Amino acid sequence: MSTPSHPADRRTLIADTAIGLVAAAGLRGLTHRAVDGAAGLPAGSTSYYFRTRTALIGACYRRLAELDLADFDGGDPHPAAPPDREAAVAALAGLLHRWLTTGRERQLARFELSLEAARSPELEPELHRAGQGARSRAADLLAALGSQRPAEAAELLAAWTDGLLYDRLAGALARSRPTPDPAELASVVRRMLDAVLDGPG
Repeated sequence: MSTPSHPADRRTLIADTAIGLVAAAGLRGLTHRAVDGAAGLPAGSTSYYFRTRTALIGACYRRLAELDLADFDGGDPHPAAPPDREAAVAALAGLLHRWLTTGRERQLARFELSLEAARSPELEPELHRAGQGARSRAADLLAALGSQRPAEAAELLAAWTDGLLYDRLAGALARSRPTPDPAELASVVRRMLDAVLDGPG
């Protein structure tokens, strides 16, 4: 198996592999040795780039944020704001559908890794920085749609989105729920946007 030779590419490979291990086995499966083996890297490679477990988890936070923002932007780092609320509904519903289907494992890993920060104060700053990008994008979107308090509205939208993802992926009824339906997700997103854009204050 060939492996990337450029340090940046190798760091990305390590982070992606670590995220996959967390999704599959939880944090108990995240060790430097396990990442080396799963990534096909020489022994000691992961510890060379990320000396501690905290550093490795921080790399996961940054990579998860990068991938989520790429999904949010649809490949365009400077996307035009949706022209109306229904376009925003369609875009956000599509994003949720992707995260509940093809991006499911990544979101499960994100929840696992976020809980680790709640138990490890040294990880909190890295998680905070990772979460700011998505909230900034959401605030820009909501401002374009007419929100008078886009930062506050973005916090609420992020909380609802995380709650929905957690419920569908790891909640008590997650295994018994049907396959995510785009139309149903659009209906949920429409209600969320109506609430944050038209609600009091």
